[in-house]
Amino acid sequence: MTLHVHRLLRIERSVSDLARAVAFYRDALGFTLVDETPMGGPGVRAHAAMLRLGEQAIELTAFDPPGRAYPAGSHAADLWFQHFAIVVADMEAAYERLCRHPSTAITAGGPQRLPPNTGSVTAFKFRDPDDHPLELIHFPSSTGDPAWQRRSGLFLGIDHSAIVVADVEKSLGFYTRLLGLDVSARSTNSGAAQARLDGLSAEVCVDVVALQPRVPGPPHIELLGYQRPSGRPFPADVLPSDILADRLVLEVGDLSQLEQRLEAGDIPFTPSAADTTDAGRRRTLTRDPTGHLLLFTQACSASS
Repeated sequence: MTLHVHRLLRIERSVSDLARAVAFYRDALGFTLVDETPMGGPGVRAHAAMLRLGEQAIELTAFDPPGRAYPAGSHAADLWFQHFAIVVADMEAAYERLCRHPSTAITAGGPQRLPPNTGSVTAFKFRDPDDHPLELIHFPSSTGDPAWQRRSGLFLGIDHSAIVVADVEKSLGFYTRLLGLDVSARSTNSGAAQARLDGLSAEVCVDVVALQPRVPGPPHIELLGYQRPSGRPFPADVLPSDILADRLVLEVGDLSQLEQRLEAGDIPFTPSAADTTDAGRRRTLTRDPTGHLLLFTQACSASS
């Protein structure tokens, strides 16, 4: 079925100061700057930087004029919360390096070791200079994706992007039946370690669903459905230039077929002209049932 999402191609983030953002991701988190590109369109001026960490990529975009700042007082259960997890080979060393650069902790009390039912990973959540959420994650030996056992260095790559959703089952229908992602793992996380990780109250309880695109390996998508506490709704008027407006760039086998599916489901979408970032491939922007922005791009071959 050519409609399947082949892979999570990269994560795009809007930033207020491109030079500052590039310096942070490079110096604090080990990313490498690939290139910087001026961007534009009708009424849009922006400058973007592509960065890589291992085999994964992010794109940081500064709009002129900039969009709205990240909402003040945000917490991990708010429906606009969206982070991506950076795999580290040594949590103590990675945390020490991060602490030498401007960031804000989300996790209380430093990196947290989670219980065996959640993989016994060690994790730490924090915010970059624009308040975007991020996570450092360390997998015990022989756990996690096999890719992390084959890579060397301190910062290894991006394991997943996690998004808070309003309704887990509704979101699952969107991502599995419409987009063809597969559920690869599911758990319900609670307890003191999870509360400290999220910087929330001790009553925290969250459903975590891992979704794998057609192509195996990282990065994948995780849905976070907080049973408690409840978070604020995703703003309906968010624009791509707003700082909270992360975009998951998803490569699909047949973009025209996807647009037909979206139209049949009465899901609004915005086609865009071919973009040089994706080698001239056409792209389409839409939102998932919660409001998170998804940017679809045509795979090189519809038969791949």
